[in-house]
Amino acid sequence: MKRVVFNQKGGVGKTSISCNLAAISAQQGYKTLLIDLDTQCNSSEYLLGPNYADKDNTAADFFRSFLGLFGRKPYLPSFCHPTQYGRLSVMPASPELATLERELESRHKIYKLREALAELSKHYDRIYIDTPPALNFYSRTALIGADSLLIPFDCDSFSRQALYNLVNTVQEIREDHNEELQIEGIVVNQYNPQARLPDELIAQLKQENLPVLETYLNASVKLKESRESHTPLVHYAPSHKLTQQFIDLYNALEEAK
Repeated sequence: MKRVVFNQKGGVGKTSISCNLAAISAQQGYKTLLIDLDTQCNSSEYLLGPNYADKDNTAADFFRSFLGLFGRKPYLPSFCHPTQYGRLSVMPASPELATLERELESRHKIYKLREALAELSKHYDRIYIDTPPALNFYSRTALIGADSLLIPFDCDSFSRQALYNLVNTVQEIREDHNEELQIEGIVVNQYNPQARLPDELIAQLKQENLPVLETYLNASVKLKESRESHTPLVHYAPSHKLTQQFIDLYNALEEAK
């Protein structure tokens, strides 16, 4: 299973959703890899701690090496660094991804990640891909290589328009590059059950037959604490309400597979 978490709107919770679902997957016994393609490196820091930048063999090195810039095909698992949590590894991001992007595009390497994911799937049961908040080379190559897409949605009108744009983009990618890509669901994030607007927006999405998942993720300061401690919620606060919501979301996705 290769799942990408993407929305071109920033601040909707891509990193939190990617990292916490991956951590639950590993806790459930699956050998799990998170690939961080965002130059902000938030997922890398969340799961590997503040010293993630000291790692050799980052996602930038992965692209250089696999795309032939070093003149040899790499051993892909060497780019996957174990975390302190059993069965969970990370391919850390790097700011150098930004400088590589133009060369990757000019050399038409948009399908290379898909080839690499097929190889990595021999080593990992579950692969999660965190993406930059933009429709660029890295988010496109992730969509081309993935089996399914989760779309975080934070219940405002700007996020709704970004969602519509993304649904159209997915249809184009299906037609041109990856007919197997499925929108697995829209994840309502930072949900406030006391506010009227979120429920109105969610109802509109459902009326339009968009696949809104039934588990909503509440806003909580516990998530910020979890990120600052570099510890996923399932380990940081296993009995917290938000942790249970993530577990419910994970279970629903697994049951629908």
